[in-house]
Amino acid sequence: MNLLYILTTLWAIIKNWWWLPLPFILYKHFAFFWVYYRMEQYNTTVKRVLYEVKIPKEVVKPIKAMEQVVAGWHGIHDVFTWREKWLQGEFQLTLSLEIASIDGEIHFFIRGPESFRDIIESNIYSQYPEAEISIVEDYTKAVPPNIPNKDWDVFGFDMINTKPNPYPIRTYKEFEEARETKEEKRLDPLSNLLDGMASIGPGEQMWLQIGAKPIRDEVPWREEGQELVDKLVFRDKDKKKKVGPSIVGEAADVLITGRPPTTEVSEEKEERDFLPPEMKLTPGERETVKAIEDKISKFGFVVNIRCLYLGRRDVFFKPKARMFYGFFKNVSSESWGGLKPWKRTLPKVQWLLKRPRTHMRKKSLFLRYKRRFAHFFPRPSYSIFESGGQYIFNTEELATVYHFPGRTVAPAPGVPRVEAKKGEAPSGLPFAPTE
Repeated sequence: MNLLYILTTLWAIIKNWWWLPLPFILYKHFAFFWVYYRMEQYNTTVKRVLYEVKIPKEVVKPIKAMEQVVAGWHGIHDVFTWREKWLQGEFQLTLSLEIASIDGEIHFFIRGPESFRDIIESNIYSQYPEAEISIVEDYTKAVPPNIPNKDWDVFGFDMINTKPNPYPIRTYKEFEEARETKEEKRLDPLSNLLDGMASIGPGEQMWLQIGAKPIRDEVPWREEGQELVDKLVFRDKDKKKKVGPSIVGEAADVLITGRPPTTEVSEEKEERDFLPPEMKLTPGERETVKAIEDKISKFGFVVNIRCLYLGRRDVFFKPKARMFYGFFKNVSSESWGGLKPWKRTLPKVQWLLKRPRTHMRKKSLFLRYKRRFAHFFPRPSYSIFESGGQYIFNTEELATVYHFPGRTVAPAPGVPRVEAKKGEAPSGLPFAPTE
């Protein structure tokens, strides 16, 4: 009788209050879709344009000049109040740094909000005063919107970092000799890629897209870097001290060996070490620690990189997409960070509905490139970081993978340049009369 009463009571509670835990269970999902809805509403009010940068005939400044430009672009970072984020849907706007080879002609593009035009242009002109910047039509609209189709094919991939965020990739400083400013005495990590992009023919295109969103404290990447440095430097700090045998161990030793326990008490003497912890590191470890400290000392960007090779089917040759591999191998390191194609986005399926799944991956890559979406958009950034889709670059790393090369680095026929040097009008010219 008591059991029946208990079951009846439980059923009455469930019947009338089953909905009570739902808000707690569904809160995260509801919050995500609400914020996404408000962000979409806000995004429709943001006008984005595509800027093409025609680089000067001679670029004699080192790549460090581009690092100053990128550092200036970090000024687009903004901090939002609760009302702006949850009610107005405002979010951090990003820049898309792109290099496109169209029929073998290479172009440098920057896509961003029109409201950022002054920041984008002023920072470029401050380091490259002879460059020309103009608003152009989106080059991705010049190809069919439904690629792949019967006439066009595409192959590409997203890049991931092989190490955690605090580890840096190889930057331009690794390629330049100290105190060398002349272009002829520098090595440019971008040169191999530009040579390959300039070698394609009519009906072929190669696109490189680098999404860059400035961050400060939204992602604790500096704290992660400092923890990693402390782990490398003070790795012997928490080692357990050796202790003598226990009473049970001594008794077992007497029963087995028959020897009486020693009466001398052995105490471990702590070894005095006057060397600082950093001096105990190997040369390679010291370089790694210094590289991590250098990285976290500069401004950071959340970065995602996407590579595409597309063309008409009569000239399409998929192995040409490997030109991207060589460039990212140059800036990668086994002991530090590195970039490699992400298998989850490669349009290459080995089993279970191979052809339709490959087709859908190609279409997804193409559409995400056109819309400048990050990996697995619209998933929130924290889950993307956990899956490895995005990573942190500082200004030095970002300038390494995107900068304006000189004539000896980039092939002259492949990169349009500003041939005429701008100058002021000579004094003494007659002026037309004004009314």
